[in-house]
Amino acid sequence: MKAAGFILLILGLIGTIVFGIQAMQDSDGFNLFGIEVVISNATWAPLIISGAIFVAGLIITFFRKK
Repeated sequence: MKAAGFILLILGLIGTIVFGIQAMQDSDGFNLFGIEVVISNATWAPLIISGAIFVAGLIITFFRKK
């Protein structure tokens, strides 16, 4: 069970990093009176799912009793 949790942990971490970088790159910004305004066009569902998989892997790996 710990091996499955570790795999979920690693996959969730990789997905969170990849989709997080992609979400940051999908943002458009412009200056308004010297202040930069950023508008996000990103799809947040993959990032949220990856984060949930990461948390599930973390719980299974470290907080689950034998």
